[in-house]
Amino acid sequence: MHSGSCLCGTVRYEIRGDLGAAFFCHCSLCREASGSAFAANVLVDGEDFVVVAGAEAIGRHRSSATLVREFCTRCGSPLVSRRDGISQVRVRMGTLDTPAAQGPGAHIFVASTADWFEIHDGLPQHSDRPQG
Repeated sequence: MHSGSCLCGTVRYEIRGDLGAAFFCHCSLCREASGSAFAANVLVDGEDFVVVAGAEAIGRHRSSATLVREFCTRCGSPLVSRRDGISQVRVRMGTLDTPAAQGPGAHIFVASTADWFEIHDGLPQHSDRPQG
């Protein structure tokens, strides 16, 4: 099991299952939502992601036709995103309080990479969202 929280500690969650694939997302929406060059996300089954405190402080923003982002309304920490019709949630790895066995294994949406950032690791790079 893994646990996590927002910056101020109001929202706390547990992941009651395995962490799935993790990736660095360079799309413009993730860059704007994170205020950084990319977002580090890990896929988790939606049923395994359980908010254990602070549910009343979770705000939601539909950032595209199919994606809703959830964040703490008190400190602004991005927590997860949910894509319509998909049972998995994307958890922001920076909010994990327990160690993950491994970090992201790929970069996605590299066609949208910030012009001031260069990728220097040897991880696979996908111009958009990989299939599967």
